[in-house]
Amino acid sequence: MRGRLRLGTRLALGVGALSLVVFAVVGTALTMYMRQYQERQLAAQMKLVQLVQTKDAKAHGTVERRPYYGWYTAVYEVRGGHAELRRPADVPADTTALAAVAEAQPASGTTHLTRTAKIPGEGAYLLRACSVERGVVLVSAAPLADVRATTRRLITVQVVTFAAALAALVVAGRAVLRRGLRPLSDLADTAHDITSHDLTDSGRLPVRADGRSGAPEIEELRSAFNTMLEHIDDSLVVRAEAERRLRRFVADASHELRTPLMSVRGYADLFQYAAAHSPEERDRHLARLRAEAARMGVLLDDLLLLARLDAAEVEAPLRLEETDLVELVRRAADAFRAAHPDRPLTVTAGPGELRLRLDPARIRQVVDNLLTNAAVHTPAGTRVAVEVSFEPSAEVPTRAPTGVSGETPARVPRQTLRQAPRQAPHRAVARTPAAAAGERGGHGDSRGPRGSGAARGGRGLAVVRVTDAGPGIPAADRGRIFDRFYRVDEARSRDRGGSGLGLAVVRSLAEAHGGTVEVTGGPGATTFTLRIPTTGRT
Repeated sequence: MRGRLRLGTRLALGVGALSLVVFAVVGTALTMYMRQYQERQLAAQMKLVQLVQTKDAKAHGTVERRPYYGWYTAVYEVRGGHAELRRPADVPADTTALAAVAEAQPASGTTHLTRTAKIPGEGAYLLRACSVERGVVLVSAAPLADVRATTRRLITVQVVTFAAALAALVVAGRAVLRRGLRPLSDLADTAHDITSHDLTDSGRLPVRADGRSGAPEIEELRSAFNTMLEHIDDSLVVRAEAERRLRRFVADASHELRTPLMSVRGYADLFQYAAAHSPEERDRHLARLRAEAARMGVLLDDLLLLARLDAAEVEAPLRLEETDLVELVRRAADAFRAAHPDRPLTVTAGPGELRLRLDPARIRQVVDNLLTNAAVHTPAGTRVAVEVSFEPSAEVPTRAPTGVSGETPARVPRQTLRQAPRQAPHRAVARTPAAAAGERGGHGDSRGPRGSGAARGGRGLAVVRVTDAGPGIPAADRGRIFDRFYRVDEARSRDRGGSGLGLAVVRSLAEAHGGTVEVTGGPGATTFTLRIPTTGRT
C-alpha cells in the first residue's frame, strides 16, 4: 500500500533501533566504568602521596609542599567535632569542603575517607582524609578536570563510532534483507500473474514460483505456494472436466429422451389413424406406445438414481441391513433364467452364507444390471457364470457404506460418490470362470472351495464375478464402459431397450457401498468384478 514502508526497510530500521539501544547501553556502561576506574586510580595515587606527607606532618606539624600542580594539602586538628587548619598550608581560598571531610573522617570509624566535592572557583575535586595521629587529620585534594575531560572525549568517540556503525548496519542490513526477501517479491509477482490470467480460456495455471535459492523458511513458503497452485490447478481441471461431462450428460440425456418421445408421438399419430380403420393396427401401436413409455420410465428412473447418488447434500437411497449375499445372487440368477432361458447360467458360491450389511435392493439392481448386460451383448446360447466368494484382506478400503437399518436412507459422503472419472484397470485373464462354467455346464449351482475354511469371518471383501463367454469388449471401449450413455453397440442396445445407464448405475451403487467394480477379459470372455468391503461376517 502507498505511504507504508516496505518490509525490508522496516526490518532494517527495527534492527537499527535495536542496535541504537544496545549501543547506548554499552556506551553508558563503558563511560561509567572508565570514569570510576580513573577515579580509583587517582585515589590510589593520593594514598601513596599521603604516606609520604603523613611523615612530614608528624615531623613538622604541617605540610608545605604541593606534590602536583593543582593539588592541595592541609592538616587539621579536630576537637569536639570542629576542624581547625594548621598553618602554613597550601589550600584554596574556600576551605569549606576540606574542613568538612576532615571533621567527618574521625566519625567514620575508618582510617581514611574519600569523597568528591566541588570547590568554589576551582571545580570538582577528589578529597581524601586520613588520620595522622589522634586528633590530627591530613586532607589531600586532587582535581577531577582530567578525568572529566577524558570521559567527555570517550563519549565523543563513542557517539561518532556508534553513529557510523549504526548507519552502516542499517544500510548493509537493508541490502541483505532486500536480497533475502526477494523470493517474497517473486511470490507476489507470481500471484499477480495468476490474477491477470484468464481462467475461462484454460483450466491450467500458467505460472509457478521459481526455485531461486533462499532461506529454509522461504523455501518452505515457496514449496507450500507451489503445492497450493498444484491443488488449485487440479481443482480447475476437475471443474473443467465436470463441466464438460455435465454438458455431455445433458446433451446425451436430451438425445436419449428425444428418441422415445418422438416414437411416442409417431405411434400416437398412427394409433389415431388406426383407431378408425384397423383394430389390429390399433392394438399393435398401443403396445408400442406402452413399450416406449416403459423405456422412458426406466431411463428416468436411472437418471433420478444417478442424480441422487451424485448429490452430496441429498440422501442417497441406501437402506442397510444384514443380508446373505449368496442368497441374493441366487434370486437374481433365478430371475435371469426365467427372462433369458436361451442363456445357460451357472452360480458358484462357497459353502454356507456370506452375510454383510448392504442395501439388498440396490445390490440386487447391480447384479441384475450385470446379468442383463451379459444378455444384451452376447448371442443366444452364450454361457454366463456368476461366482460369489470372500477374499480375506488386511487392506480393506476404509470407505464403508453409510446408512442405518430400516427405512431411513443412508447419507453418502461427497468423496465416495464423486469418483466417476476414474476408470477400472484393464487386465487380461488367462482362464475365466465362464470356461469353468462350460465344463460344469447346465443351469445348476455349484459350491467351490472359495469362501470356505479360514475365510469365514474377519475383515475382507465380498466378491461377485459375472462372466460371459461372448465376443468380449474391445480394448478401446473398456476405458469408457462405465460412462453414462456410452454404448459399445449403439443400434443393438437401443433395439433391446437399453438406456445406456446400466453400468453407470452399477459403478455408482458400488461406490456408494464403499466398493468397486471393474471389467477384465479379452476376446471370447468378459468378467465384471464387484467388490464390497466388510469388517466381519457370520
